[in-house]
Amino acid sequence: MKQNATVGNNIKSYAKDYTLITIGAFLQALSYVIFLSPYKIIPGGVYGISIVIHHVTKGVIPMFPDGFPIGTTALFFNVPLMILAMKKLGLSSGPKTVVTFLLISVFTDLLSFLLGDITLVENDSFIACFYGGALLGVGVTCIFNAKSTSAGSDVLARVLANNSNIKVSNMIILVDSVIVLFGLAVFQDWHVPLYSWFTIFVFGKTVDMFQVENPNRAVFIVSKKTQEIKELIVDKFGMGGTFLHGRGMYKNEEKEIIFTIAERKDLPRIKNEVKNIDPNAFVSTMHASKDSAPPGI
Repeated sequence: MKQNATVGNNIKSYAKDYTLITIGAFLQALSYVIFLSPYKIIPGGVYGISIVIHHVTKGVIPMFPDGFPIGTTALFFNVPLMILAMKKLGLSSGPKTVVTFLLISVFTDLLSFLLGDITLVENDSFIACFYGGALLGVGVTCIFNAKSTSAGSDVLARVLANNSNIKVSNMIILVDSVIVLFGLAVFQDWHVPLYSWFTIFVFGKTVDMFQVENPNRAVFIVSKKTQEIKELIVDKFGMGGTFLHGRGMYKNEEKEIIFTIAERKDLPRIKNEVKNIDPNAFVSTMHASKDSAPPGI
């Protein structure tokens, strides 16, 4: 009976996650097609580059008189980025991530085919960038709640951050800003970066608003292989932490406990990597605020 209940719960969990992924992918695609692309707004990331390429290639290639399809172009970027993520970062949400970026690509090109260059409000870039960013944020929130990601340029940012002293969040902002400036260089119009940065701001605030849970977690790891796990946390994840000294209550043995702060979306990957090093490791998490770095970093 317990096994049947477990299977049933797993099916419900998968159904819920993939429903959220489908809704989130559709909302993102809708944002690109009816709000952002028609006004040449570059929201950073893979789709920012794809929107630029879409407009630049209009009327250039006979096979694609309306420009390269945005979704298909994004797919050509996302596939190698996905491979890079698997090699350099590991990816616990691999299958969900693949489904996510495939659905966004399919929905984007399907909506583009059905709707064409439709705009809900003519000649109003401000409304387009505001609602485009908000809709994008709701879509991304659905995907995050399904414990998935759409891959994209944040993968590149994480790889670059691992090889530098720059925080991942700052590296993502840097990469997205470079993409926005790429749009400025191509279109030679200052409206492009100014509206695009506002879209990115609205997108970020929307995600913050709907992510009611604290995005940071305090992580405590008890293991006999603390040095290997320390190397994993510092070298691979680019995080810091602190060794806490304790004593087991049952055997009265001295123990070293690793304490660090991690983003909620990274927890599954951290736990998997720790278990690969030490299957007997004990990993506990709790809510945390990251007002300052953990002592010892």
